[in-house]
Amino acid sequence: MDKLTNYRKIIEKILIEYAAIPYHYGDLKAELIISKDENRYLVITSGWEDGVRVHACIIHIDIIDKKIWIQSDSSEDGIALDLLAEGIPKEDIVLGFHQPKRRKYTDFALS
Repeated sequence: MDKLTNYRKIIEKILIEYAAIPYHYGDLKAELIISKDENRYLVITSGWEDGVRVHACIIHIDIIDKKIWIQSDSSEDGIALDLLAEGIPKEDIVLGFHQPKRRKYTDFALS
């Protein structure tokens, strides 16, 4: 299996698990959105809580130049740890939510 196909399968597996976590408050639901053509993966929350509309991106991942770019991550422990646990090397994970000049202080890829 080539690297890109493997990364796609790993990301989808992890995000299916995240999207299946039920909310214990409000009328909220997590949705997994995948664009395989664009290599884009989103977990969003939508619904109602205390009469207020909720619509938020929980996780946004893109695959760009065979690297996994974490564009947004509001998960409790951080999706990067899940990716590492599945065998994806740090040098193939970019913390896109950090400014480029700050990425050099992480153990992950710069770009």
